[in-house]
This record gives sequence, structure tokens and C-alpha cells, in this order.
Amino acid sequence: SIGSLGLAPLDMASLFPLPAPTHRRASTFHIRASDGVSRRAVHRGSVAVVAVGGVGDAFAQLFNAVQKPTASAAPLRAASARGDGSSGATNTTVRVVNGMKHKRLGNGDIVVSELGLGTQRWGGADANSPDAATCEKFMDYAILERGVSLIDTAEQYPIPSDRTRREGRTEEIIGAWMKRDKARRDKCVLATKITGGANVTPKNIIRDLEGSLMRLKTDYVDVYNLHWPARYTPQSNWGQSLMYHVDTERAPYYKNATSFEDICEAMGKLIAQGKIRGYGSCNDNAYGLTAMCYAARAVGAPEPCNLQGDFSLINRRAEENGVSEAASPVHENVGWMGYNILAGGVLTGKYMDIPAAVDNTNDRELAERLLANPRGRMDDYSWGKTLYRYRSAPALRAAAAYNDLAKASGMSLAELAIRWARQRSMLTTALIGHTSMEQLEQTIDYFDAELPPLDADLAWAIDRVHMRNRLPIFSSERVGQDWDGAGEIGERIP
Repeated sequence: SIGSLGLAPLDMASLFPLPAPTHRRASTFHIRASDGVSRRAVHRGSVAVVAVGGVGDAFAQLFNAVQKPTASAAPLRAASARGDGSSGATNTTVRVVNGMKHKRLGNGDIVVSELGLGTQRWGGADANSPDAATCEKFMDYAILERGVSLIDTAEQYPIPSDRTRREGRTEEIIGAWMKRDKARRDKCVLATKITGGANVTPKNIIRDLEGSLMRLKTDYVDVYNLHWPARYTPQSNWGQSLMYHVDTERAPYYKNATSFEDICEAMGKLIAQGKIRGYGSCNDNAYGLTAMCYAARAVGAPEPCNLQGDFSLINRRAEENGVSEAASPVHENVGWMGYNILAGGVLTGKYMDIPAAVDNTNDRELAERLLANPRGRMDDYSWGKTLYRYRSAPALRAAAAYNDLAKASGMSLAELAIRWARQRSMLTTALIGHTSMEQLEQTIDYFDAELPPLDADLAWAIDRVHMRNRLPIFSSERVGQDWDGAGEIGERIP
């Protein structure tokens, strides 16, 4: 209570005379603090709770620390690598473990390593997917030795799967590793996902989580995300579609999409039961993030703690389309998990001199050799076609320009791409997948807490390349007259 802090009791209703809430359980408005900064506040009854952000007046900060519910409403678990029991601004560095920074994810007590293990291909069916034994070595090294805590997975992983390497196998690999030593669970922050679209219903959110918990051999996960939104959104994952088409909202697949309120209520129940600590959405946008936050407040559920999406030197879309603004500690205070930091391998430079197999249309013999011995996903026929946007002519030109900057600075393109990403203010954690221990060891070195930020001149040179083409992976010089509004994998364009 205020009194327990040695302060005189205050009449909050007279201090902040507010209109009655218009939502079912909470309403949102803005107040202006003594420093002149307008801040979001949530009205619950006669109490105004001011969101953390910027340099507020002392009372607002104190009252927020005392009263504001965090994203983890379940009973607090013992402090560990997963959290510290406090709340505050997202992306704040909370500690350093074995040279790895750990940051707050959202406004609650979930803390994640600056590097997260991306697991989409763990135990998968394509050519160089790491097998179970290799994946266990990844976890032994990253989590037990090098300070990584976050493992990001999904019920749908591995991708691709087949009859013997079915969906859910990735979670099973992680669960088997944790089961060998109970202390391992306390070192991990587990994030998993429910399959998106029409699969997202209150019933399935609960049912699918139970399946994930069984495969992961744990009684809770730290973060539970929608793999992609329940609703229609023009660019949720693949292809080059960016434009919103209102007529698509009426398509049978989308018109009965689960509401934000129903999603947040289901997630809130799981938090109250202690089965998850936080939730969010992947492959979503600023509208989805903000609507989910407002819906959570309306139904009295904890707000989402994170958004996850594609982010790299050649895809800064999240920084420039409103997501970073919405997620900022000044506004919704939500963390950001970036994936494809290396743009499907394009930003490693391995496709720089010899193009991906599917792009070698004039050299059939070379293409066949690459398909037989792929350097990565871009040399796989199916994946190479699906991920074509990372190899658009503008994207490849940008990658070549960044490669020149990297060479001039005495580093690899991969190092430049990773170090650039990790110092962006919106990024909480970078999810990066690996196929070998050598790759993993190299990546972790780029996340050394003692490594200085990129030189200011180099950072500006990167921005100048960006300014010449701000959305290279969504640009195309191959669009034909007869394509009639369809992209290279059938997606609706522009």
C-alpha cells in the first residue's frame, strides 16, 4: 500500500478525476505528467495506472511500481534464468550471463537472452537439418556454457516434416534434452507457438498448448505465441504481398476469425493457471499488436509480452511501418523477437558468387549439382522458390553493397548483419537457426556483451545503402505483364 511506503494516503479519485470506463473492464486514455509527456494510462475503477515510459514524474513511477499488474499474473516462480520477478521497460538489459546479455521481454518478469535458438529445422526432413544428437549439442553448448536462455519453437516444427520426422518432433527433441536433468528447465526460457489462421480458437489455444507441454515434458511454457494471426492480414509471412485488400476479409477462411478479445481471454486463463507466463503473436503488424493490447485491457487479461517477425538488413519493415512505435516502452511496452536476421542465408554471403540453384537457369548442370549438395535452403527447389523474395534483384544488390561495407571493415557479411541487428533499439532478441556447431559458436561470439557497437561511420554507411532501396525484399524486377496481380508463389501483389 501507499501507506506502507511511508507516504500519506491520497484520494486517487480527486487526484485523477476520470470518466467512467467504456470498455467492459478497463478503459485507456492519456494523461500529461509534470514533464509534459503524454502517457497511456489504464482506468480500473477510480485508479489511474500510468504506463512506464520515458522520464515521468516521481509519483507516477512510484505508483506504477506499486500498482501496475505485470504480464505474468500467475504465481511467481523462483527467480532463475527465466526472470527476476520485476517489471519495467521492455528491452532493458537485466543481467549478463557468461558474456550474454539478458533483456526484459515486455513489461513483465520474463527475461530472455539477446540470442535465441531458432529451431524450425531441428530434426527436420530437408538435406542439412540438424538431427537430434546435433540439436542436443547445440543446447549443451549454448545454454549450459554460453549464457543463452531462449529456445523458440512451435507445434508445427520441424519444417519441412515427413512421415518419420513429423510435426511436433522439434518439441520432443527439446523435451528429451530437458528431461535428462531437471535443473535444465530453470536455465531455459521456452517459447512455442500454436498454428495460426483458422486453427486459432479459444478451445484450440488450450488443447494445442497441452500437446506442446506433453512433448516438451514440462508443466508450463514461458511464452505462447500465435504462429500467424487468426485474422486476415496482407503480409503475415511469405511472398511479397503488402497491400491490404478489404474484400479478402469476406473470404470464408477469414470471415469468422477468432476475435482479439477471445484470444486474450484464453491466454489470460492459461496465465492464471500457471501454464504460460506470457503470450503474443508472430508475423503480425502494428494494428494486430495494438488491437491485442487494447483487447486484453478490455477483458481484464494480462497484455501480450511480445511480437515476433522477420527482421534484417534487407527487411527493416518493422522499424518503419509502425511496429516499433507501437511496441515502444512509451506506448504498449512489448518485446520484439526478430527472425531471419541472416535473410535465409543470403546475408552470410554464401550465395554471393554462385547464385541459388533455382536462380541458375542458364546453367542446368550447376543447378543440378547444387540441388544434390545444397549449401542451404536456397539451394532446395521447394524452399528456394518459397523464399524468392530474399533474392530479388534489389535485395541481392543491397546484400552486395553491405558485403562491400563488411569487407572494408574487416568483418564477414554475417557478422555485420548480426551486429547491426542486435544494436537496434526495438530488438529484444534475435532468433537464429544453425546447422553446425561451427556456425553456432561463431554466432554466439557476435553476441559477446563486451563487443562494442558498430562504428558510427559504418552505421551511417549502412543507412545510406538502405535509403537507396528501403524495401528490397518486397521489390521485384521480374513481374510480368501477364502475371495479373499474382506474385511468384501465387500471393496477391502488390
